[in-house]
Amino acid sequence: MILVSLIFVFLAAALHVFIFTLESVNWTQPATWKLFGLSSQAEAETTKSLAYNQGFYNLFLAVGAFIGLGLVAFGTSGSAQHVAGWTLIFTCCGSMLLAALVLALSGRKNLRPAVTQGVTPLIAVVLGLIAVAA
Repeated sequence: MILVSLIFVFLAAALHVFIFTLESVNWTQPATWKLFGLSSQAEAETTKSLAYNQGFYNLFLAVGAFIGLGLVAFGTSGSAQHVAGWTLIFTCCGSMLLAALVLALSGRKNLRPAVTQGVTPLIAVVLGLIAVAA
């Protein structure tokens, strides 16, 4: 169960690195701003700093999840390293999941991106809780 949970942690973190790239690196490229529902290059330029900042939030969550994954994968069960790893995983993936919930609640048009953003951390958290409880 731990291995499957860690696979979903990896997938959730990798997705958030991809989202970081879209928001902080590629925001003003037409394919990216259209993906996020913007209607013009001018609108992309106007919102660039907001997207840049938001992208880094996604990156920081991903980095925390990757570190947690490493600590759990290479730590001994019950060790401080293992506990710290699960703490990072639950904090970072839980934050990803809550952000997806906020996105879903912000409008029907956001349901698909919210599901995309939230499914992998949800599975990671649920399986992680089962693994830790066992």
